[in-house]
Amino acid sequence: MRVLMLNYEYPPLGGGAANATEKILRVFAEESDIEVDLVTSSMGASSVHSVTPRQRIHYLDIGKAGSVHYQTNRDLLSYSWRAYRYARRLLRNQDFDVCHAFFGIPCGVLAWQLGLPYIVSLRGSDVPFYNERFRVPDTLVFQRLSRHVWSRSGAVIANSIGLRDLARASAPNQDIGVIPNGVDTARFSPGPSVQGPLRVLIVARLITRKGIPSLIEAVKHLEEEDIQLTIAGDGNQREALGALVQQLGLEDRVTFLGVVAHEELPAIYQAHHIFVLPSLNEGMSNTVLEAMASGLPILMTDTGGARETVEPGRNGYLLEFGSVDSIVDGLRQYLDRPERLAQHGARSREMAENMSWQAVATAYRGCYEQVTAEC
Repeated sequence: MRVLMLNYEYPPLGGGAANATEKILRVFAEESDIEVDLVTSSMGASSVHSVTPRQRIHYLDIGKAGSVHYQTNRDLLSYSWRAYRYARRLLRNQDFDVCHAFFGIPCGVLAWQLGLPYIVSLRGSDVPFYNERFRVPDTLVFQRLSRHVWSRSGAVIANSIGLRDLARASAPNQDIGVIPNGVDTARFSPGPSVQGPLRVLIVARLITRKGIPSLIEAVKHLEEEDIQLTIAGDGNQREALGALVQQLGLEDRVTFLGVVAHEELPAIYQAHHIFVLPSLNEGMSNTVLEAMASGLPILMTDTGGARETVEPGRNGYLLEFGSVDSIVDGLRQYLDRPERLAQHGARSREMAENMSWQAVATAYRGCYEQVTAEC
């Protein structure tokens, strides 16, 4: 089977979808009867990298500048134009059985235009009304365009139940499956017991949607407690978040790590007690899964993959959207009952062990086979 894969982000560019694509490709690399060509973006000159004799990554120069974790509208338009033309050239020289598009917009649109049987992986911002940044274009264009692209696909797959439900609000009659993200439980695992102050961690793009100001303000409300917050990641809110920390006088309690290499993340998770993600909207967070595999309790808003990853009172608690008090109350559950750290962390690890990238890749392969069989 030959698969043409489209994703405008791939490590080091991007976030969760980039990571998921890389992990799925690693699984496919072990299978002798599947070939994949991924067309993605580059930070520099265009190039082709052969991962294995059956896997090729085609990096396109889109004139990318700025944060590797944030794609501007210009970046998306540049990728769309270059990827379509490049994919057309690939199709003239090679036969593909199916196209796998990560993100309904723009990659699903490209897949539809290419004329191959295709599946669409919904990741978050590509679902209408997921991201406030796209509310106007969602209303005017993208909702209608999404319905069109989804209805012509062989399969539409969301990465969480919550994201599926949001997508169905725009297309009530659309059949949408769910294949959640996976996690590498060998790479991410619990470390030695952490001593000292309550160490709270968030690993995320520093963008408005992640709700990080509420977390910083919660630390201010708990300044009488021995608590430290670590923020790993970068984004267009970095300066504003730094200014908020200074304004609240929390320079000695909040640490910004900036962009962290993926190989450094396991040790960072292991050095903390709790993972917090107060997002206003989310798909299925890879960082939540990594934190779970590392044995951390989870505090997160009831969005995206929360239903799959948080068992309230067993491995963490759900937060109210935009509520500083809710984060404070969640952290107090562990400040007042520190024995819950080990109990809830153990349950997080147990849940993570039932998730794997092998299972994710196998599920997607089943979609490819179903779609090609129906053509």
